[in-house]
Amino acid sequence: MILFKLIEDKSIFFLGKRTFRTWSRRRASAVQTKPAVKPVEVVAKDSKSTQAASPTQIGIPYNRLTVGIPKEVWPNERRVSLTPGVTAALVKKGFQVRLEEGAGLSAKFRDADYEAKGAKVTNQKEVFESDIILKIRQPLENEINLFKPNSTLISFIHPGQNQALLQKLAEKQLTVFGMDCVPRISRAQVYDALSSMANIAGYRAVIEAAGHFGRFFAGQITAAGKVPPAKVLIIGGGVAGLSACGQARNMGAIVRAFDTRAAVKEQVESMGAEFLTIKMDESGEGAGGYAKEMSPEFIKAEHDLFAKQAKEVDIIITTALIPGIKAPLLVLKEHIESMKPGSVVVDLAAESGGNIETTRPGEIYTYNDVVHIGLTDLPSRLPTQSSTLYANNVSKFLLSIGEKDHFYINLDDEVVRGSIILQNGKNLWPPPPPKHHATTTKAPVVKKIEPKAVDHFRETMKSAMIYSGGLGSLVVLGAVAPNPAFTTMATTLSLAGIVGYHTVWSVTPALHSPLMSVTNAISGITAVGGLLQMGGGLYPSNSVEALAATAAFISFINISGGFLVTQRMLDMFKRPTDPPEHMYLYGIPAAAFVGGYIYAMAKGYPEIHQMAYLGSSLCCVGALGGLSNQKTSRLGNSLGIIGVGSGLVATLGMMNPSAEVLTQMAAAAIGGSAIGTVIAKKIEITDLPQLVAAFHSLVGAAAVLTCLATYVHDFPSFATATDANVIKTALFLGTFIGGVTFSGSLIAYGKLQGLLKSSPMLLPGRHALNAALLAGNVGAMAYYFLDPSMAVGLSMLGTTTALSCAMGVTLTSAIGGADMPVVITVLNSYSGWALCAEGFMLNNNLMTVVGALIGSSGAILSYIMCKTYVVFLRR
Repeated sequence: MILFKLIEDKSIFFLGKRTFRTWSRRRASAVQTKPAVKPVEVVAKDSKSTQAASPTQIGIPYNRLTVGIPKEVWPNERRVSLTPGVTAALVKKGFQVRLEEGAGLSAKFRDADYEAKGAKVTNQKEVFESDIILKIRQPLENEINLFKPNSTLISFIHPGQNQALLQKLAEKQLTVFGMDCVPRISRAQVYDALSSMANIAGYRAVIEAAGHFGRFFAGQITAAGKVPPAKVLIIGGGVAGLSACGQARNMGAIVRAFDTRAAVKEQVESMGAEFLTIKMDESGEGAGGYAKEMSPEFIKAEHDLFAKQAKEVDIIITTALIPGIKAPLLVLKEHIESMKPGSVVVDLAAESGGNIETTRPGEIYTYNDVVHIGLTDLPSRLPTQSSTLYANNVSKFLLSIGEKDHFYINLDDEVVRGSIILQNGKNLWPPPPPKHHATTTKAPVVKKIEPKAVDHFRETMKSAMIYSGGLGSLVVLGAVAPNPAFTTMATTLSLAGIVGYHTVWSVTPALHSPLMSVTNAISGITAVGGLLQMGGGLYPSNSVEALAATAAFISFINISGGFLVTQRMLDMFKRPTDPPEHMYLYGIPAAAFVGGYIYAMAKGYPEIHQMAYLGSSLCCVGALGGLSNQKTSRLGNSLGIIGVGSGLVATLGMMNPSAEVLTQMAAAAIGGSAIGTVIAKKIEITDLPQLVAAFHSLVGAAAVLTCLATYVHDFPSFATATDANVIKTALFLGTFIGGVTFSGSLIAYGKLQGLLKSSPMLLPGRHALNAALLAGNVGAMAYYFLDPSMAVGLSMLGTTTALSCAMGVTLTSAIGGADMPVVITVLNSYSGWALCAEGFMLNNNLMTVVGALIGSSGAILSYIMCKTYVVFLRR
């Protein structure tokens, strides 16, 4: 609940190195039409009636719009604004896509690939007669007259440096959006083409430097002698700087980095680089996530730092840019002259004047035995990758301009207002300042950092009180424990929670999404709860068995689909040069473990079931640990499959069901697994993250169904059982958490998939509404314990199911689509605790262990993702 509130208040968000940036598939934001096509009124009608079923829809339907993709003619430009894959998505939406012949060839996309996806390949003139033109570079002089009057252009524009261009575009009555003007706010990150290109530029800068450097990046010790590692200094900790840090570190160099914004320190260090500091208390945080211009005193201190570093390092890469002004001069001529012969400097700010005094924009040359790389087309030197990322950015931005498959410009939308430059020839740039930003700035204050006094007694006392509270709670639990089984289960829960807590701390940001997916798949162990309640014969014979069979069936959908989704995510990291993998060999330990268990069970060894559960639990721990590292990620997925599979086999071994019931169980397992596999295989690769949310809703539904079935099954024993209150508490909490998880995951899926509006739905009085829903759940729980009748018990469980589902909707709807990944991680943690509740009520060690692992690891992963994202937003 606290995490939901923090996310809603925009205190915490998600990034994850931005490797999987497909969580927000598209936004549906209202936007205004252009007069080239008259706005139409679209009235939805019921198929059985001619009466209007919805209010008038304002805007131009996508199927009445043409999108043109011209060939980029800027010198040395090899990118294309749309790829065949994204073309298919726009055509599916109803757009008619026109591609200039040969537009994608330099980026390795053939005309036939576009035609196969529904685009029309034609000449330049017809392309520019389209309603909407998608470009990368701003138009050149000879392209302006080709535009159809009153059409729309979406591309990089750089309006501050291209006023003459804007004047000519205004004469054509164009509506112009600048991809470089998209505001850097949470919900607009999926449209952030500047970051996409900066990421590539930082990577390519290191590759270019390595190509001109005369030694290895990584240190080596050979028979021929010792080779020291290269030392790299990266100035600027934005997206390009962090990308360069990561690539240089991956190549084995010693990396140092500097940025004026102290908040970047954690990000730099997470990439394995050393963060350099200046002992002056002046923040470089500027508007929109960029750095600001620093005071003369700070710049002098910077120059002193760089002068010292220039004598030590082999490579300097500068990435410092401030929008709208000339790039700051950071590395002086005297610094270059002090560098060692053979050193290399790369200036990513060359196009804006350069951070290095001796840079020549667009050139590679040598001065004083130091190679200078001032290339201004680094993203274009990786044209396939650059085009792919830009196409995703620009297409999702286009689809955000309007709603319900209609193009409509709404200037009240902060993303639209921030990025629109011209509307029908009228200048709208610069946009008004955001309401939450101050319009005046104070002069920078420079002062030395004074170390803060630390009250060591207070800190130690705080720590001691935390431990006292934790240990004291164990004494209380021991005093109220109803039986030894509860104490044993509490011990299992505690130890598993600690393991889960420590397992995911070292996860790399790129693996956040696969780790989330594998934990979701493992949480499908809710199938154990369903299996334990199943009975009858070839089909269920009562409501309890029917609920249990349903829970098992949907759990198997989640298990098979979840592991396959994880595998497909991991395949995205696979490179053609990677060594061959033989993951099928892990079938040997799986077969040995399961086969050994079956043999021991047949021999009648009584403790073999619990040892099988232990092996299953350890495999699940290994799965989480494996997904924390790129090298072991595929092993982690395999261990997860072994863990869940062996746990299910051990459950069947303990139950020893009849042939008829076993057939029923097999039907549920095979049917559910088949459905999950088909869904996971057929889904587009860009839709995999949101599919995790859809599968996760099944975990919540299974938890609710299992709790209801268990209540009906165990009700006759409540009057006499010593642990009745513990079981009833677990049932109620499992139902509550399952309801929140079910509905919240469905809302998250809807927002990520574009089925629901991605913008936050801030209901009036929502806090009071959520408080009332929570109070209703508390009241239902009180009545649930006060009246021991089955009718009241079932009705109260039904009540909390309805109220918790409503809470899941209201809590998740109030959060923007860009923040859904962290919401799903929170819900994943919730489902773990629901699984723990099932383990307590069924006295099942496997469910308790796996639930504690998922609950604690999910909570920590949520924290890691939030913390990473806060640092990104500050940057």
